[in-house]
Amino acid sequence: MDENILAKAAQDYINSNLNTDVNQIALAKSPVEYVSSAALAGQITAKKKAEKKLPTWFKTADIYYPPALSIEQTSSEITASYKAKLAIGNSLIDLTGGFGIDAFYFAKQLSKVVHCEINPELSEIAAYNAKIFGTDNIVFKAVDGIDFLKKTTETFDTIYIDPARRAAKGKVFMLKDCTPDVIENLDLLIAKSQRIIIKTAPLLDISAGLQELKHVSEIHIISIKNECKELLWVIDKDFEGEPKIIAVTLNLEEKIFTFQKTNKVNNLVFANTIKKGLYLYEPDAALLKTGNFNYIGQYYKLVKLHPQTQLYMSTIIENKFPGRIFEIKALLSSGDLKKQKSPSGNVIVRNYPAKPEELVKKYKIKADKDVFLIFTKANNGENIIIEAQIIQYY
Repeated sequence: MDENILAKAAQDYINSNLNTDVNQIALAKSPVEYVSSAALAGQITAKKKAEKKLPTWFKTADIYYPPALSIEQTSSEITASYKAKLAIGNSLIDLTGGFGIDAFYFAKQLSKVVHCEINPELSEIAAYNAKIFGTDNIVFKAVDGIDFLKKTTETFDTIYIDPARRAAKGKVFMLKDCTPDVIENLDLLIAKSQRIIIKTAPLLDISAGLQELKHVSEIHIISIKNECKELLWVIDKDFEGEPKIIAVTLNLEEKIFTFQKTNKVNNLVFANTIKKGLYLYEPDAALLKTGNFNYIGQYYKLVKLHPQTQLYMSTIIENKFPGRIFEIKALLSSGDLKKQKSPSGNVIVRNYPAKPEELVKKYKIKADKDVFLIFTKANNGENIIIEAQIIQYY
C-alpha cells in the first residue's frame, strides 16, 4: 500500500476526476506530490468499477482500492450479502479472501471471521478498509489459506472458498481444474468444519460438480438481471441424500425456486391455443441453469409451448415467477410480418431456424422499448411469431 494515496490532496483529486479519461491522467504529470500519475489513474479506474458493484465502498471516504482486476474478480455486495446467510455457527474462515467483500458480510453474521489472502498487499488493503468500516471481528492473515488450514489446530463452523479457474480448454471445466484444488483438499476442509461453502463460476456443470464433490446439501444458482453470477455449493459434514437445487434471482425483489432432482413431473401440459390476452413466461437464466424445464411449468402452473422450447403460458400473471412476463398482443405468420411497412420490436429467438440479426435485417424490424417479437415454435411444430408487450422484466 502507498499511504500517500490516502492524503487529502490525492483523495480529492481521485474523487474530482472519476469521469476523466484515465489514459490522459496516466500520461500527464502528476498533480499530487509523492503520488504517481499511474497510481492515481489506477485508483480512479478501480473506484469506477466499484460504483455499481460495491456501492457501500464507492460512497465511503478514504477507501483504498486494489488493481481493477481484483474489483472485477470480487463478489458484488448483493451476492456477498446473500451468501452470508448460508454461513452457520460463530466462526468462519475465508480461504481466498481477496478484497474482503465476502468477509465483510460474513462478519455481520458471525462473531469471528479469518480472512486469508496469499497476496500480502491485497491482504493489507482489505485490513485497512475493514478499519475504515469499524469492522473489528475479522482477523487478516497474509497466507495461503489451505496451508494455514493444514497447520492450524483451530476448527471453524464454516469454511468459505472461491477457487479460481485455471486455463482449460472448452466450456465445461471441473473443480479439479481450479486453484486452490478443492477436490484434493476436500477431506481436510470437511475435517476442519461443519459446513463448507464453495463459490464457482456459473459455467460449471451441476452434474459434473456433484460427481466431484460429496455431502452436497444445497446448490444455489445466483442470478442478477437475468445473468447467472455464481454457483454456491453447500457441503454439510454429515449430509447424505439428494441436494436441494435453489435458483435465486436478486433484483428489487428476491425470488427463489427450489427443487430436488427426484421431484416428479406429473401433469405437464402443452399449449393448444396461443392468442391475444394470454401471458407468455420466459424463465430467468438461474431457472434455466437448473435444467429442470418441465418442473418449472408444473411448479408455477404454466403450460409449455413446445417440448424443446423453454417458454410457458398462462391466463394469469404470477409476479412471483423469476423471469420475464409478456402479454400476447397478436400471433403472426411470416407473411403477416412482411406486410407491415415498418414493424418494430425487440427480437427474441427460441427454437426457431434463424438468428435474431438475420430476422431484423430480413423484416427491417426497428427497435422498440416495450414491444417484443418472439420467434418460436408451437407444440404442433409450426414456426410462429408472437407479438407481445412486456409486463415484468425480472
